[in-house]
Amino acid sequence: MNLNDLSTRHCQPRKGKEHALGADDVTNLLRELPGWQLHDNGKAIVKDFKFKDFHHTLGFINAVGFMANHEDHHPDLEAGYGHCRLLWSTHDVGGLSLNDFICAARVESLLAR
Repeated sequence: MNLNDLSTRHCQPRKGKEHALGADDVTNLLRELPGWQLHDNGKAIVKDFKFKDFHHTLGFINAVGFMANHEDHHPDLEAGYGHCRLLWSTHDVGGLSLNDFICAARVESLLAR
């Protein structure tokens, strides 16, 4: 599955350990997401984004928030002047699910526009 394939998919409800991705799937999907890294012992993926000012940072946060609400899958984020850090994980599976990679790919798609 490539970045474009991921970014066109939609999140599905995923509850329970059976929806957690295995290490091989995580490794393969992570290769499709430029700059994203494993975090929290492989239970999350994270990326830091840089912007020229707070206005652009806030625009990014609002766009991500709109997408996350639409997908009903929400990141943890930290932001300040000119930067935002996004962290995706699926608490209901105790780690990473396909939803995390779909949303990360959708973020990359937002930035490509």
